[in-house]
Amino acid sequence: MITKDKVTEIFCIIDEFDKNLTSEMRKNLLLPSKCKAGKKCRERKGRLTPSEIMTILVCYHFGTYQNFKEYYLNCVRGYLRCEFPNAVSYNRFVELMPRVFVEMMLFMKLYAFGKCTGITYVDSTMIPVCHNVRRYFNKVFAGLAKNGKGTMGWCHGFKLHLMCNDCGDIITFCLTGANVDDRDSRVWEVFTKELYGKVFADRGYIKKELFEMLFDQGIHLVHGLRANMKNKLMPMWDKIMLRKRYVIECINHLLKEKANLVHSRHRSVHNFLVNLCSALTAYSFFENKPEALPVHIEKTAQLQLF
Repeated sequence: MITKDKVTEIFCIIDEFDKNLTSEMRKNLLLPSKCKAGKKCRERKGRLTPSEIMTILVCYHFGTYQNFKEYYLNCVRGYLRCEFPNAVSYNRFVELMPRVFVEMMLFMKLYAFGKCTGITYVDSTMIPVCHNVRRYFNKVFAGLAKNGKGTMGWCHGFKLHLMCNDCGDIITFCLTGANVDDRDSRVWEVFTKELYGKVFADRGYIKKELFEMLFDQGIHLVHGLRANMKNKLMPMWDKIMLRKRYVIECINHLLKEKANLVHSRHRSVHNFLVNLCSALTAYSFFENKPEALPVHIEKTAQLQLF
């Protein structure tokens, strides 16, 4: 179970960010600071501040509970009742979740995500929204969720495209329908805004047009070879770093198994997006994140074993 000290730490970071964001928005967007005479201006504060709502959402993804309702009733209103004395009812909290979507996106982008270091790993994972048997009866994501096939079989839902650096920090992501190919140009238009250096991928990203498009922008795509492809010489450093793709695989595993990114109980598209953003944000607070050691450090560690 997440400790109270960890909850306090997360809240302090989010609250400081929220206060700075509010002050900047008031200065640059000319938001009303006080109600003017003769004009209606409603700025009544709620029982829960946006920082508290975001903290509750982020702390859920530390893997203690598999059900958000059980987490809110037993943990937030029980174990953490002193940290959140003004906690509202569960139904009201579900209604408040979409209100912090913009703040959560900005916090995730400006604080939680890392920077490109020149060594980037890319991969995608399926996010089903319901069982395949119920795909024709799902009304929440009607017209949005698509049928697609991944390494684990068919899926009805979405596909999360992720990029991370060698330190295990997520750089950026792109959410598409489950039927969108990993090599789609629309996905890479989002990725190339944050990229430089070398990108290591699996065999699913083999495409001549994609390689040439990235190479023209100064980005080198490194991937394995299929059995029917001609073998080409690859620098030993690229070959070693390509074997470290376990970093992005571990991130996908943590997001699904620990952060509860995938479940079939969504009743709103907005809350689905909030759950996705809060899971990616919670990953940045994980202590033991996967990391690709530099080649010279790995060699030194191997020599010490012998």
